Amino acid sequence: MHVMGIRSILSKPIASIIVSRQNSWANRPGNSQERQFNQLISSAKDTLFGRDHDFSGIREYEDFKSRVPVRDYEDISHYIRKILEGGKDILWPGKPVYFAKTSGTTSGTKYIPITRESVPNHIHGARDALLNYIHETGNSSFLDGNLIFLSGSPVLHETAGIKTGRLSGIVNHHVPAYLRSNQVPSYETNCIEDWEMKVERVIDETLGKRMTLISGIPPWVQMYFDRIIQRTGKKIAEVFPDFSLFVYGGVNFEPYKAKLYESIGKKIDSIETYPASEGFIAFQDRQDDPGLLLLLNSGIFFEFIPASEYSGENPSRLKIDEVEVGVNYALIINSNAGLWGYTIEDTVKFISKDPYRLIVTGRIKHFISAFGEHVIGEEVEKAMQYAMRKHPEVELVEFTVAPQVTPREGLPLHEWYMEFGREPEDMETFEKIIDEELQKLNSYYFDLVSGAILHPLKIRKLSGGAFRDYMKSYGKLGGQNKVPRLANDRTIADFLEKYVIH
Repeated sequence: MHVMGIRSILSKPIASIIVSRQNSWANRPGNSQERQFNQLISSAKDTLFGRDHDFSGIREYEDFKSRVPVRDYEDISHYIRKILEGGKDILWPGKPVYFAKTSGTTSGTKYIPITRESVPNHIHGARDALLNYIHETGNSSFLDGNLIFLSGSPVLHETAGIKTGRLSGIVNHHVPAYLRSNQVPSYETNCIEDWEMKVERVIDETLGKRMTLISGIPPWVQMYFDRIIQRTGKKIAEVFPDFSLFVYGGVNFEPYKAKLYESIGKKIDSIETYPASEGFIAFQDRQDDPGLLLLLNSGIFFEFIPASEYSGENPSRLKIDEVEVGVNYALIINSNAGLWGYTIEDTVKFISKDPYRLIVTGRIKHFISAFGEHVIGEEVEKAMQYAMRKHPEVELVEFTVAPQVTPREGLPLHEWYMEFGREPEDMETFEKIIDEELQKLNSYYFDLVSGAILHPLKIRKLSGGAFRDYMKSYGKLGGQNKVPRLANDRTIADFLEKYVIH
């Protein structure tokens, strides 16, 4: 029995203050967002962007929409270039304090600005997720043990005099002092770039410690667990008996859940967060509700475009009080980091409006539409989850889906590349369940398969380490990187072909 420490005692009154503040903005969503909107426009009206788009003439949201188009990184890169050349007052007053570096698809590296005003958004989002959990469950003793945040390297480089690095590395510099003393791994270990080497060091430093909270992207946490089990021959719950809270974000947890809990060896609480380089967007505020509370009061004014209209001419742009439950939306942000009408290319769906809670459903550009079926990430993951419920023996390491338009024989089809921890007892049935479920979820796919234009999907079973090698070959092993769930081309599939077990 551990005596309650000062951190866990103090956290409870703080948690109740934070939650009551949160309730006050969550109960007035329209007002909260309008206040954010007005603050953002008046702060930025004298910037280059504000002058280019006549922010001084903006009185209401309609004015803003007519002046500021929806843009992606490519479209604002000329403004970012001006900052990189030493300019100030470009997108936001002054200069950014950081650039979060992310790998863009077409533009190579993206430099996402983080300003003095937007730093708290990233830090408080994660803090408040934990305080909500403490307030709801009364569990705070995890604060007295060792906490681990499996993250990218905190080493920052200078770009035009602005500190630059991965978001998770930047955030590492802002871990509150009261948590830093019991945070592992050490700074030196966190700086190791080679992920496999880093995992070994992290294990050296965590074995024998009283680990209570572990946080990271599920596939990377799984890799850490696998190595611990290989080294000790024990489940995680035996190695870390006080481990009680798992915090994750960045990918859908469901496909990894069974294997992860299997590795732990007991059921523990988890909190899902929704961090992005562009801002901390939402977190799970209730253990009994999968929805993530949208942060309407943290320096971001949100807009939503129905995903079905996204690529069309003149799509609708909606404020928070205009969205509907159950509709897939592309998420657009305007923020005190100086991003305006900016698409982060994620799609979300609200599951409640009181308060506004959402789930992340996929990426606007990640879909398969070889024949107009427009299958999205959410459908692929749902079909997979359904099959895994029917086959509880299955443990999945990772999977991705690609179209095969020109097979050697027969009709075109979707190929599902899967690496199993434990494979289904009957692969054919498993395959069939996924395909039938996908047909139920996507009527175009159903029409194409039943009309014999597409062959039902095929599983391509991969040997161990296939996805690790894929990520490694792109220099994306570890940190916040994740395997795309599906693509409309065969780049990943072609790489994985050599790992297929026939």
